[in-house]
Amino acid sequence: MPKKLLLLPPLSASSPFRVPRARPAPPPAMNAARTGYRVFSANSTAACTELAKRITERLGAELGKSVVYQETNGETRVEIKESVRGQDIFIIQTIPRDVNTAVMELLIMAYALKTACARNIIGVIPYFPYSKQSKMRKRGSIVCKLLASMLAKAGLTHIITMDLHQKEIQGFFSFPVDNLRASPFLLQYIQEEIPNYRNAVIVAKSPDAAKRAQSYAERLRLGLAVIHGEAQCTELDMDDGRHSPPMVKNATLHPGLELPLMMAKEKPPITVVGDVGGRIAIIVDDIIDDVESFVAAAEILKERGAYKIYVMATHGILSAEAPRLIEESSIDEVVVTNTVPHEVQKLQCPKIKTVDISLILSEAIRRIHNGESMAYLFRNITVDD
Repeated sequence: MPKKLLLLPPLSASSPFRVPRARPAPPPAMNAARTGYRVFSANSTAACTELAKRITERLGAELGKSVVYQETNGETRVEIKESVRGQDIFIIQTIPRDVNTAVMELLIMAYALKTACARNIIGVIPYFPYSKQSKMRKRGSIVCKLLASMLAKAGLTHIITMDLHQKEIQGFFSFPVDNLRASPFLLQYIQEEIPNYRNAVIVAKSPDAAKRAQSYAERLRLGLAVIHGEAQCTELDMDDGRHSPPMVKNATLHPGLELPLMMAKEKPPITVVGDVGGRIAIIVDDIIDDVESFVAAAEILKERGAYKIYVMATHGILSAEAPRLIEESSIDEVVVTNTVPHEVQKLQCPKIKTVDISLILSEAIRRIHNGESMAYLFRNITVDD
């Protein structure tokens, strides 16, 4: 007799004899894991890459492989020599004397990295160029706003900078801006390197710098002095577009419209508000470029009895004849950070000293890449710093 086939019912999903099928693994989510990061220098000169090397040494990383150079016709060319796809890229750009070339190097490198599919492009610009042109002057333009728009168009998604000339500049950008402060490093220098600093007084060379000087004085528990008078010429004295054209008494106006005449501004004789006699005078500011105003302030402080004069600033641009003027002046020491390369100026004037700020820049890079809070870098920092 033929054998009958025994048909078994199909196994249910819960049956212990069912062999489970291997399900294909789901595709990994985009950016689910933290990507890597690379640090590039956008400078074509060796003197400007020193800060980038210090930062990468502190991070324990290597400087990204790239070539930045000027062609014979003056054009800037940037070549990225490694893959940056899906990574966080930090471009360190220090600004030398040739500001416009440095800006183009930064823009072209950012656009090259954007084209190479970098995940985020963060510009580390310790000294932000054109920051003094952040207000309307007569029929001029707000160049700083233009530069902010260009950086966004080139592909930058974030900026790390230090001591912007005007803090309102952050509003020009359409992406986050971290405006770090150099004051903790300068305060530490005062406490450790200036003998008998308890006998010092913090000086503002103009009323515009009084808030910054007050912040330094309060944290060091020192006195405050302000220089005021006709020898000072500040940005606020310049006419803007609202005063153009100037009012003329016999000008043809609309019938029945008579505007009051503008009274000319007249400054009082130069005075020092505060006692500096027999004290160490420490002048603080954010930028020291043309040093004539600092030299004039030092002469006034010497006449008022200050026996030693220091100048502290974040950005030491020191252009033109600044080293020679400092060497021949009553200033005993000029202390600046390395946001701007100034090794040539130091060779010309031994009074110039440098404070390294690569520590805070490297920590900012680490925190941004890891998604950590930046609040630690701003502890005990006031708005007026």
